[in-house]
Amino acid sequence: MTRREAVLVLSDGTVFEGYGAGFSPESGVTSGEFVFNTSLSGYQEVITDPSYSGQIVTFTYPHVGNYGVSDLDDEAPRPWCVGVVMRELTALPSSWRSGSSLEDFLVARRVPAIVGVDTRRLTRHLRAHGSLAGAFGTAGHRVVAARAAVSFGTDGRDLASEVSTPVAYDAGRGDRYVVVVDFGVKRSMVRQLAERFRVTVVPSSTSASEILARRPDGVFLSNGPGDPAALEAPAHEVSQLLGRVPLFGICLGHQLLAAALGARTFKLPFGHHGSNHPVQDLASGRVEITAQNHNYAVAPDSLDPSLVSHINLNDGVIEGLSSPAERCFSVQYHPEASPGPHDSHYLFERFEVLVKARSGLS
Repeated sequence: MTRREAVLVLSDGTVFEGYGAGFSPESGVTSGEFVFNTSLSGYQEVITDPSYSGQIVTFTYPHVGNYGVSDLDDEAPRPWCVGVVMRELTALPSSWRSGSSLEDFLVARRVPAIVGVDTRRLTRHLRAHGSLAGAFGTAGHRVVAARAAVSFGTDGRDLASEVSTPVAYDAGRGDRYVVVVDFGVKRSMVRQLAERFRVTVVPSSTSASEILARRPDGVFLSNGPGDPAALEAPAHEVSQLLGRVPLFGICLGHQLLAAALGARTFKLPFGHHGSNHPVQDLASGRVEITAQNHNYAVAPDSLDPSLVSHINLNDGVIEGLSSPAERCFSVQYHPEASPGPHDSHYLFERFEVLVKARSGLS
């Protein structure tokens, strides 16, 4: 395949060379915030994860697209990342599950990509300087550099309202009933909950009074993109749910629960993006390998240390909170692990125990 030369320019002026791939936008330029993901597989789930809205994903694994794509692996009706950076894009997928190649998927879903990039150098740069805005494309260095200079990241942005469902919908069945507040929920997360509960997924703008009017046995606060500090209204609504119904939050939902408990959040230098992050449960001492995707974290000096339930063993970041008095808990990572290990599935059982206690069922 003949590819056009492309260039990637970060907001600090650093330049990387490559070739255009995937969808070609009319302008020939794509801009966003560059982050890197260390997963060895699961590229389709990453690309369709709503938590990547506004971001350009750099895959650190050098060969991407090996097993193609399958409709069964989509985490949302459409991709939400604005672009993809790869070292090498495999043309011919090897898996019997594959419905098409990753390149055909990117073209059909209108996701621009750049390949042939020295992703090791790019990752090391982002590790040293933090997540940076920038741009890439085939329009020429001058045009791409001009776009990079005016590109911006996720700070101060409410992206959850853009990716959330516009209307409520139902899933699952059973005697116990859970409301999922959709800040960017993944399909695999809804599937995990629907195996245990009757579920209604509601928009991120749904008020606490509207949620309580549904008389749920529990409320799940989902993952999602953007800056949690920009979601003051949803955080306030979560505070109105505290103590009134069992709560389980993940990722952005974890950060909003922390805000409801009085904590602050801050932006990590380059975030946690991958399926190999070691986390320790402080109560049991157990270590689990987790799938993560977040740029922000809870400030440890902003809340009671007794609320901290999990920590990241790489950098000490707070990875979980628990307040038995308020019947709530949360984790910074994705327990459904799609993609990723299944070490954290026990958290759904923990939530089920709370929900059963609320509903009086056994």
